[in-house]
Amino acid sequence: MKKVLLYLFILTLPLAGIAQKSQRYKIALIDLMLLKRQKLSALPMAKELNADGIEIDMGGLGNRETFDNKLAVDSIRGQYLQKAKELGLEIPALAMTGYYAQSFCGREHYKESITDCIATMKKMRVKTAFLPLGIQCDLKKYPEKRPAVVARLKEAGQMAQEAGVVIAIETALSAKEEVALLKEIGSPAIKIYFNFSNPLKEGRDLRKDLRILGAKNIAMIHCTNKDSVWLQNDPQLDLYKVKKTLDKMKWSGWLVVERSRDAQHPRDVKYNYGANVAYLKKVFQ
Repeated sequence: MKKVLLYLFILTLPLAGIAQKSQRYKIALIDLMLLKRQKLSALPMAKELNADGIEIDMGGLGNRETFDNKLAVDSIRGQYLQKAKELGLEIPALAMTGYYAQSFCGREHYKESITDCIATMKKMRVKTAFLPLGIQCDLKKYPEKRPAVVARLKEAGQMAQEAGVVIAIETALSAKEEVALLKEIGSPAIKIYFNFSNPLKEGRDLRKDLRILGAKNIAMIHCTNKDSVWLQNDPQLDLYKVKKTLDKMKWSGWLVVERSRDAQHPRDVKYNYGANVAYLKKVFQ
């Protein structure tokens, strides 16, 4: 009987290996885009929509020294971790979306916000933070702000490296310009959070930009375009070709849906994100 059980156990090993390899690409949603910023109910919704994980926002920033971060409260953070475990959901990233509108390169207390995010990451065992350079630190529109951006990202990179985490930035630059920016920053803890919509809106070749950046420089991907149609109906995106490019680059990681909502039903969360997750699963898994 023991031999039979051992034989059956051995038979399952290759199948387990295949299952793990099939998850080279994982699909996540964002609590902010589900209209549930820092709300625990975002997790069961993400599970209902069949996502593998959910990116959680750090909360609003405004004129505060740091984020309105509910995850700093032990009991609330514990609820998130317990619920994620119950649902089998991963938390691939914490998002500092307050910097879409606020100035990372100009705020006096930017270090406090980075410290807050990294501390929360460590407590939640999250390895990646999303940092958009946003409107006010757009290096394409305001190249004169580059020294401040680089200096602050060097400091943030040092903080992240010491904590064993990565800060993934989103910029308005081309892939070639982003490679130069990363070289100037010079920190292995600062990488790019690639967004499909950035090269598409500028008329650049999306797959060429991916190749220029290279797998080592891409932390995560916002697998999304502007709001108009679902991913599967988007004439600008051929995700099967994108997958081939990423396969050849030997990149693996998280594809995170941000927008690509049907313009006729932009606030119908389940309708839009359920369809986009299903299509990404079909293509990438």
